[in-house]
Amino acid sequence: MGVSAFAPASIGNVSVGFDILGAALKPIDGQILGDNVDVYPGDSEFDLSIEGWFASKLPADPKKNICYDAYVGFKDLLAEKGIAVKPVKMVLKKNLPIGSGLGSSAASIVAAVEALNAFHDYPLSKDEALMLMGRLEGKISGSVHFDNVAPCYLGGIQLMVEEAGIITETVPSFADWYWVSCYPGITVSTAAARAILPKEYSRSTCITFGRQIASFIQASHTGNEKLAAAVLKDVLAEPYRRELIPGYDDAMAKGMELGALAGGISGSGPSIFVVMKDLAKAEELQEYLKKNFIQNDDGFCNICRIDTDGTVVTSI
Repeated sequence: MGVSAFAPASIGNVSVGFDILGAALKPIDGQILGDNVDVYPGDSEFDLSIEGWFASKLPADPKKNICYDAYVGFKDLLAEKGIAVKPVKMVLKKNLPIGSGLGSSAASIVAAVEALNAFHDYPLSKDEALMLMGRLEGKISGSVHFDNVAPCYLGGIQLMVEEAGIITETVPSFADWYWVSCYPGITVSTAAARAILPKEYSRSTCITFGRQIASFIQASHTGNEKLAAAVLKDVLAEPYRRELIPGYDDAMAKGMELGALAGGISGSGPSIFVVMKDLAKAEELQEYLKKNFIQNDDGFCNICRIDTDGTVVTSI
């Protein structure tokens, strides 16, 4: 008897919340947009196999995979509790592209940790599991990072708090918003996307950032859709990162032409998102992006809602 954990794709930053806001995505047509990790009783201490659309993009050595790091981190935490890990066979089904801006590493991390936790009857609390996920994400990004792992794990739109013992808080989302998410098929490394940003920002930019994120959170809690859409803008990263993404300006212009509420770069790119209210217009934009923004066979475009479920575990 084993368990399977599905962890959805996510948008980091969500334009207005650089490094402190994230949203989980679920395609409306039922397509799989996320990673699965299955855990079975093993014949040895640890075994990992990799399947899925983007399996070939990962290292062949299992010990160079983030799922192995998740296993080691989980094992160490259990050792602190005086609990021994069981021998496990893990299967990663890698459905998200690496370096896509869709929370690919976060999905693998979250699915691995939650599958291991479920397989061992949940010895880790949600906060303990989330802290481990954030540290594992930090091994890739360079610092403890929650803006993808938190929505991926917990679902919804998450605001990173990291104060007073609180890691993250759920922000209400607008149920009738369609999030058109498109991955063009190319890669933008997080390191390159970080390097292009200025080392310092002006006082006015900092004030604008604070005003907009505060207004977005307030508008989300009060149901003020007009205000939430108006301030869903990125003054910190998009002005610089947009040049790393071919066709970005044209894609945003087409979205606005079709009545988009807002749009921006998903995480550090190259994926983008556009928020729409009208499904027919969202479908029109989806077709435009497939023809004009996607650059190769690895690319794809989905019309999504916010995934309020987060990571889901089933028995297998």
